[in-house]
Amino acid sequence: MSASARRGTCSWSLAATVASVVVIVSVVHLLLFPLTPSSEYFGASQVESSCVLSNGTTQEGFVPALDLDRLFPADSHGAVVYHGAPWKAEIGRWLSGCDSIAKETNIVEKLSGKACKNDCGGHGVCNHELGQCRCFHGFAGEGCSKTLQLDCNYPGSPDQPYGRWVVSICSAHCDTTRAMCFCGEGTQFPNRPVAEACGFKIVLPSKPGDPKLTNWGKPDLDVFTSNNSIPGWCNVNPKEVYVKRVQFKEECDCKYDGLMGRFCEIPVQSSCINQCSGHGYCRGGFCQCHRGWFGADCSIPSVFSSIREWPRWLRPAQVEIPDTTAQFADSSVTLNAAVKKKRPLIYVYDLPPEFNNLLLEGRHFRFECVNRLYDEGNATFWTDQLYGAQVQPHVVIFSRNFVMYTPSPFYMLVSMAFYESILSSPHRTLNGNEADFYFVPVLDSCIITRADDAPHLSMKDHRGLRSSFALEFYKKAYDHIVEQYSYWNRSSGKDHIWFFSWDEGACYAPKEIWNSMMLVHWGNTNSKHNHSTTAYWADSWDGISLARRGNHPCFDPNKDLVLPAWKRPDLISLKSKLWARPRDQRKHLFYFNGNLGPAYANGRPEAAYSMGIRQKLAEEFGSTPDKDGKLGKQHQDDVIVTPVRSVDYHEALAASLFCGVLPGDGWSGRFEDSVLQGCIPVVIQDGIFLPYENVLNYNSFAVRIREEEIPNMIKILQEFTETEVEFKLANVKKIWQRFFYRDSILLEAERQRLAFGRVEDWATELSQLSEDDVFATFIQVLHYKLHNDPWRRLLASYKEESGLPQQCSLKR
Repeated sequence: MSASARRGTCSWSLAATVASVVVIVSVVHLLLFPLTPSSEYFGASQVESSCVLSNGTTQEGFVPALDLDRLFPADSHGAVVYHGAPWKAEIGRWLSGCDSIAKETNIVEKLSGKACKNDCGGHGVCNHELGQCRCFHGFAGEGCSKTLQLDCNYPGSPDQPYGRWVVSICSAHCDTTRAMCFCGEGTQFPNRPVAEACGFKIVLPSKPGDPKLTNWGKPDLDVFTSNNSIPGWCNVNPKEVYVKRVQFKEECDCKYDGLMGRFCEIPVQSSCINQCSGHGYCRGGFCQCHRGWFGADCSIPSVFSSIREWPRWLRPAQVEIPDTTAQFADSSVTLNAAVKKKRPLIYVYDLPPEFNNLLLEGRHFRFECVNRLYDEGNATFWTDQLYGAQVQPHVVIFSRNFVMYTPSPFYMLVSMAFYESILSSPHRTLNGNEADFYFVPVLDSCIITRADDAPHLSMKDHRGLRSSFALEFYKKAYDHIVEQYSYWNRSSGKDHIWFFSWDEGACYAPKEIWNSMMLVHWGNTNSKHNHSTTAYWADSWDGISLARRGNHPCFDPNKDLVLPAWKRPDLISLKSKLWARPRDQRKHLFYFNGNLGPAYANGRPEAAYSMGIRQKLAEEFGSTPDKDGKLGKQHQDDVIVTPVRSVDYHEALAASLFCGVLPGDGWSGRFEDSVLQGCIPVVIQDGIFLPYENVLNYNSFAVRIREEEIPNMIKILQEFTETEVEFKLANVKKIWQRFFYRDSILLEAERQRLAFGRVEDWATELSQLSEDDVFATFIQVLHYKLHNDPWRRLLASYKEESGLPQQCSLKR
């Protein structure tokens, strides 16, 4: 990048000349990080050479069909194995015969250089493809010149001077660019957060065992005290506290991202998408990109970037030098870069930040929306997720002025991990006209967890329904891409991909986008459970009008895909290789550990929780006494069904032969828990697809039991022969990595190595794994769909240069 461009003082015509010079100096044809073709040719080169020429035709001009049925017969379970995984036969055959011999094709990538008004005024990032600013939190307008007033509090009243309770409620200084509460000027530590209960009077319990309550109508002025004998906060010196010389208010802590230590005294990295790819600064969750770069993670180079800094998925490239005298009638320039890539190719929309970066920058609880944080030494700290035996749900109890609020659990979904992988993938393209698929990155888990976080995120128009609130976000994203881009109309959105990671997946998808491919964790076909299955009223979609939602199911196995839930890398499990534990060390026949509903202490009170499935399982096989002191009707020693949190959950799973996969409020992560510890999953949820169930052959490694068969579960499991059990265990051992986000985790390992020279133990363990993970599996599914979805043949823009013999693209 030139010094002139960096200072922002050059004209556009000069900028184009500079860009051209950068291109020439950077070497026209780079040979860095070459993409190598797959070495796994499976012997199919013999098929190609005996049947077709390199262009896919025989010498006589006839194109014979590949007899994949003969070449790749199904096994006794109906599966065809590809890369160690048992696939449904038709898919496995195609992958074995075609995906394995895919070659690179010639692709033209386009780098843009459209200008933004006033270069976004230092308050945003310029999207050089559209010439639009992506403004930071608290700024808006064409050039981010408008300063927003984002209040922390709702309008007050005599009874509620700070307004009704909201996460952003503040009795101290409100930063109105983010609706966040701080100590403010006049205190010793003005940038120390005063979040939620910290700034208000605490009401002690009237009897033992009752919770503390917060009086949201009465500020606690003691947080500003300098008197060491009174529990304060804003003027408390950490050094004095650590030697036990002063008191402090225990309800105060460091909830916002970017600060660590008991008193927020240690600045650390915030969590951003791909940590801004080395081309920007992470400001609380929003990537502030260096000049010449843009995108949610600063991974998109413009014409002003140096080729030597381009991401690996754009190299090596042959760059076409633009005619700078002819291209500037519209004050923009485009560079064409020829690269070789394998299909499928995915174009990722750079959406306005309200769908991603603003949600991250403005979050009031640092654990929300992200899969990692950073400790005092900026080492990666992987967050856990909501579902699992070790995590308790949060509780919010309202009265007129009082509420007891326990911070939301670490609701870690896969949105961020998957998004980072797709942005860094060699299958990504910047040329929408070359793309086979289009990914629309809406961070729905962050939208829903942040619903009603602050007055500017109010759900007042949605009757408190987070499902309706999220639907509106997706509709806005749809409106944006239809207005700004031409790609949607190519297939009426069939080639577009959306992610719905919340409890009930795409149940609340707006009708306008239902043609697209939905990535979800909840594959409810509505064949049995044809209504909202969550017990949490705010997430129910039953009340959303058909005019907005349409009348679609939650999941269509012919076009959609269930992806695995996020699971953090557990070093003990990785080192112990729990997935490989043999049959003779698995002493429990069946294991399930989780909330079992209202019959148990601390159980969910709603009868609708888990659609009653967990309750039915406990009635039959409960191994822990319920509130009445009763065990399950068929309890036995080697069957564990308990709500009591396990001391070592992963070890308990690894000591079991079969593990229960039952829903919670919609999806749960129990399937992943089972497979990652080598336990055979027992799926009990009718009409609901689990991860990859419409592409992988579940009969090879899992068991499905109908809900009505729950009383006969033990008998069904005991009828499996030892040969069949060993077969399923062996397949679980082969496929477990397909349910783990290794690619995304290793991206973070590489960032840590480059930034700090740090290689953590988890990174060392993961680097030794080599089987296909979640993202590799996803790409294989897309490749199959690219050449087998019937509607593709109807596209006027169907790509003939596929990198495959013509037979692989012919409908058989």
